[in-house]
Amino acid sequence: MKKLVLLLAFLGCAFLAEAKTNPETTLKTSIPSLKDSVVIEFGKAGRIVIMVESLADFEKLKGMNINQIISELDLLENKETGELTLVEIHKKDGTVKEVVKVIERPLETEVQVGKMRLYVDESGDNTKVKIETGSEDGDNPPYVDNFSIDLGINNFLQEGSFPTSDQPYATKGWGSWNVGLNWVGSHQIGKGVHWNIGLGFQWYNFKFENRDFQAVRGQDQISFVERTDVTGVKSKLSASYLTAMTLLEVNLGKTQEDGLTLAVGPYIGYRLGGRSKFVYEENNEPKKIDKVNTGLYLENLRYGFRGEVGIGEHVTFFTTYDLNTLFQDGKGPSLNPITFGIVF
Repeated sequence: MKKLVLLLAFLGCAFLAEAKTNPETTLKTSIPSLKDSVVIEFGKAGRIVIMVESLADFEKLKGMNINQIISELDLLENKETGELTLVEIHKKDGTVKEVVKVIERPLETEVQVGKMRLYVDESGDNTKVKIETGSEDGDNPPYVDNFSIDLGINNFLQEGSFPTSDQPYATKGWGSWNVGLNWVGSHQIGKGVHWNIGLGFQWYNFKFENRDFQAVRGQDQISFVERTDVTGVKSKLSASYLTAMTLLEVNLGKTQEDGLTLAVGPYIGYRLGGRSKFVYEENNEPKKIDKVNTGLYLENLRYGFRGEVGIGEHVTFFTTYDLNTLFQDGKGPSLNPITFGIVF
């Protein structure tokens, strides 16, 4: 019986709305041949269907006052937002939990049933329908964490500009990869505003444009030596870091799934290793590889700022810039690493 009353109350909303807007609406009742249903038609398309399982249930239905059930619904509509709550639960502590809510906008309709949401968008030429699950407290839960991968291209800035090709440490874009593995926790601090904290590993690779120069460790500094005795094939410098970062993220769209997302914040990293790699050929013999530990002259700490630009939910670009130089003071050229890439 409770299910029957709830069904009457839910379907009676259409009858109440029609009666308020058109008080002269005629009411027509028809009883089809089926013994277990009653159909009440009103207006042009309004209809209430009552299903009963036995004659005993039908006798009990006769004693119910449908007008009273409809009048006790007391549906309240927010004129400004277009929100209409159909079903709500009143808890013992006095709080109210909304179960079914309908939000009407000029070209959009949203129906919320618990954690489920149904969006109908009629703003374009075609009607778009989207169904999603989420938190009952809003479009996004207050805290989420995820794992992401950075893939970018490294370069240097020397006194505000990129090194020219005549410098032995000028980098080649293709091959100067930056790879990052990050765990990021995101805490919602406001509507569309998140505070992100991350921890991860980054690998810097700087592939030299002039492959005949090899980075070697001298007595008191790193040196870039031109190898004229062999034919250079590849020359690069690499370093790895354990990095912590924090970002303030602002989403400019209606939800996290659309619009533009901007994030910026500082990071700091501790160096785990560093070396140079030189691949060469000699006297038409197979390729040989020299690996030299250059970590002695690299800064142990790196720190700077990271910026992100997200388009929608799945496309995010990032850039990082080290405020300190890659090499220790006086131990190598004054180079500030900079990276551009995409987040997966």
